[in-house]
Amino acid sequence: MGILHHIGQYFLLLVKVFKKPEKKSIYIRQLVLEIEKLGINSIGIVAIISVFMGGIITLQLTYNMSNPLMPTYIIGLGNRDTLILEFSSTVLSLMLAGKVGSNIASELGSMRITEQIDSMEIMGVNSASYLILPKIVAVVFMSPFLFIISVGCGLIGGLITGPLSGVVTVATYITGIKTSFVPFYVYFSIIKTFVFGFLISSVPAYLGYYVQGGALEVGRTSTKAVVNTSILILFFDLVLTQLLFK
Repeated sequence: MGILHHIGQYFLLLVKVFKKPEKKSIYIRQLVLEIEKLGINSIGIVAIISVFMGGIITLQLTYNMSNPLMPTYIIGLGNRDTLILEFSSTVLSLMLAGKVGSNIASELGSMRITEQIDSMEIMGVNSASYLILPKIVAVVFMSPFLFIISVGCGLIGGLITGPLSGVVTVATYITGIKTSFVPFYVYFSIIKTFVFGFLISSVPAYLGYYVQGGALEVGRTSTKAVVNTSILILFFDLVLTQLLFK
């Protein structure tokens, strides 16, 4: 099937997904479960990776920007802006595409090949809205919070690594974090996390919802979901940067 077919089918699925839910009480309960499964359960891995990346960025900035003409506080400033502009929004979303996206694709794919989705359709349930909408809302809702947690943990990682390695003092590092702060960078990155969150949830959901075959095909679809979502994240990162930084 061609790419135009997939694009058309994807948007037709979204129309079906965003129709009025069957029962609000069931939908809300499902939404809470998805927020816990897809969002809250990702906080640990986000925090750990961000702490280490904050430390690595701090060391890399020190070794590659060591210049007597540059003030030392630029290490904290560079770590802050790197985390806000790219790592905690784009790179973290690529990581979540692997964790959350593959989870969504494999779950829906398994339900499709075991005919659970077909059973819902026979009973008159809007399976797309019931299964996919809570996942999209949960991921989009949690993405900005994961971004904020990532930035905070990354800055803490730099604060720990910098003084321990002797490349920067605590006071100088904190001065760099507070220097020349641009609030627009945060707004820009939060906008990106909303878009990336939608891609991370909707693209794997589409691929999993329409999977055909057996267990082997579900595994392949899960891999395809991660790859396609990652490519789309990078593409929209380029587009959004071009549009919002004009």
